[in-house]
Amino acid sequence: MFILTKIADLVQIRPDNFEKPSHVAIEDSINAKYSNKVIQKIGLCICMYDLLWASEGLIGHGTGMVNVNVEFRLIVFRPFKGETLFGRISSSNNTGINIRTEFFEDIFIPFTELPENTQYNQVEKAWTWIFDPESDPMWYDKNEMVRFSVEGEEWHDQTPETTEQDAVDKAKKISPYSIKGTMIKEGLGVCLWWE
Repeated sequence: MFILTKIADLVQIRPDNFEKPSHVAIEDSINAKYSNKVIQKIGLCICMYDLLWASEGLIGHGTGMVNVNVEFRLIVFRPFKGETLFGRISSSNNTGINIRTEFFEDIFIPFTELPENTQYNQVEKAWTWIFDPESDPMWYDKNEMVRFSVEGEEWHDQTPETTEQDAVDKAKKISPYSIKGTMIKEGLGVCLWWE
């Protein structure tokens, strides 16, 4: 679920951070720049893990900021295919189920990846699984804890808006990183079912 990735970059330390020890100021700058951001084909950055190398700082002309070349490792969220994760159902529609974790919300289970005999209830806006026709259906209720397996991931490059129409479309913008999952295998689905 979490990986370490090595990155080399130039970070800037603002003058109001000069009273901090240099390694703390560098770490704060790296975390401000990368935390909670998606790097294409790498994943969702959580925080800096460790600092591997830092150059001497050079003061920028006119800004007073110190520029430091650094090499560091980041903790990144990027689950591998086939990994089993836990999450909560955030919403459902006739195309599938949206799931969220404590810090990531772009997980989708398409209806084709739900068990056989699963039906969408339009009134309740929830999916039901009819395991046994003689018993009550089992519900995929909102906020229910579920177990799912990662089937794939999707990357969408986020390019800056250049026109007014692009700015209007920004509201409809697709997430830069999303995960596709499945609940077909045994033990997957609502956790209460398997206790």
